[in-house]
Amino acid sequence: MAVVLPHTTEQVQQVVRYAGANGIPIVPRGAGSGLSGGASAVEGGLVVSMAEMTHVEIDPVTRMAFVEPGVINADLKEAAAAVGLWYPPDPASIGFSSIGGNVATNAGGLCCVKYGVTTDYVLGLTVVLADGTALDLGGPRLKEAAGLSLTKLFVGSEGTLGIITRIVLRLVPQPPPSATMVATFTDLDASCRSVLAIASTTRASMLEFMDNVAINAVEDVHGYGLDRTAQAMLIAQSDQPGETATREIEAIAAVCRELGADEVLVTADTAVGETYTAARRGAIPAVESKGRLLLGDVGVPLPELGALVTGIAGISTRHDVVISVIAHAGDGNTHPLVVFDPDDPDQAARAEVAYGEVMDLAIRLGGTITGEHGVGRTKKAWLGDYVGEDVVRLNRTIKDALDPKGLLNPGAIL
Repeated sequence: MAVVLPHTTEQVQQVVRYAGANGIPIVPRGAGSGLSGGASAVEGGLVVSMAEMTHVEIDPVTRMAFVEPGVINADLKEAAAAVGLWYPPDPASIGFSSIGGNVATNAGGLCCVKYGVTTDYVLGLTVVLADGTALDLGGPRLKEAAGLSLTKLFVGSEGTLGIITRIVLRLVPQPPPSATMVATFTDLDASCRSVLAIASTTRASMLEFMDNVAINAVEDVHGYGLDRTAQAMLIAQSDQPGETATREIEAIAAVCRELGADEVLVTADTAVGETYTAARRGAIPAVESKGRLLLGDVGVPLPELGALVTGIAGISTRHDVVISVIAHAGDGNTHPLVVFDPDDPDQAARAEVAYGEVMDLAIRLGGTITGEHGVGRTKKAWLGDYVGEDVVRLNRTIKDALDPKGLLNPGAIL
């Protein structure tokens, strides 16, 4: 019906009360960069865009940020860096995703293997409920044990329980420059065994995976000089201080060599390291240039990573569709990208079946249907199989208690 761009919490309250009085659905929207359809507009509804709410305040003494939801992740990082601080969560979309959206989906990223995901940095929220009430939850305190942990209830709730209008975030000191290792493999399973060995013996600040499809897609777009023949590439970094980083990255390299890597590069040159990081960040758009995507972010316990990757390869072969796998390998969170031609109905149908089989495979391996993108509208069909009907019922009970008319982001998650 309309897009509303509020500038204050009070204006959000006005919109929500009007919508509630008139039975109008509301879809909160950050930057629209989500990958699960969580911010898709609904028929006859209002899109409440947070794009105009972009105020940032950094307190270097307490190492906290006070942020409105429309602030872009990279802009927060820049503001924090100006006073020697760092906001760690770094989804590949840092240049265009909003903090409000990151909180609403509990976004992760490349460095989360060491530093954790968005919820680990959220200290407080201001949330407008479905009846227009504005709640201040948590706040600028490092410890909080009063009552239920309601702040965390709204992190990852995808706009279904309330609209986030202000966020208090914990910051940390900036880490030292990173040392980087890049290893290429002919054997997919060897690359996954290397991930498990690295994770069990070191604390890498980044441990990423790209398969052959992703490597070649990135090369087609960017021409970084990646090895097009490699079946898998691992990119690891260490941000330990001084010589400790050198020792750790060399230990990571030794693991890869021992487990059969074809080529291993180790460098302390931050520009070279950033090139490989950029290659990984650009993988999804590069693969998307090959066709339409059905994009997953299934995660499994680390010992099952090899079974997931090789299982996805089998699904790809069985249904004759391309499935590229990129991953935040160090925490078992993968992004299977099912590529298909939307003008080929038969291929599109096979892609849908393959996507579902990837979800089912992750569940069988003890994994999750979403590690960081959220359920949104694209994964809700598998929520019951993953968490069980009792947990779905509890989710619905909480939703009904906070949004009895069902007007907040209807059709997302449930």
